[in-house]
Amino acid sequence: MKASLVSLSLLATATLVLSGCSAAQHRAEVRDDAVDRVSVGTVQREIRVGMTSAGVAEILGAPNIVSTDAERREVWIWDKISREVSYSRSSGVVAGLVVGSSAGGVGGGSKNAGAASSSQRTLTVIVKFDDAGLVRDFSYRTSSF
Repeated sequence: MKASLVSLSLLATATLVLSGCSAAQHRAEVRDDAVDRVSVGTVQREIRVGMTSAGVAEILGAPNIVSTDAERREVWIWDKISREVSYSRSSGVVAGLVVGSSAGGVGGGSKNAGAASSSQRTLTVIVKFDDAGLVRDFSYRTSSF
């Protein structure tokens, strides 16, 4: 009888421990503050010297900044900032059954843990137009931190 009681308590402990295993929760939140069309790949593939301003606007959308250079020619600028925040959280419950000659009981505890990370990317695209409104030059800069 004592052996079956020990076997029963081991089975109950294993069942409680396995049912209390932690389940991790992961969540990623992406915040994009600019138009999705503006990317390094789009600029490299689509923008060409000699394009019209209408063609550039169709591909990249409206610029964030429009200004002129020293010779009064238009300069369009797109500034894109992307920020990604991700975090994970896990919690678990551990329970046990203690059987002894003088006393028995159930014990337990819980544990919580988590982690977070974030990254930011920037992209600046500059398109310079000539007097006729055609692309004369373009450049881009990207950073990630």
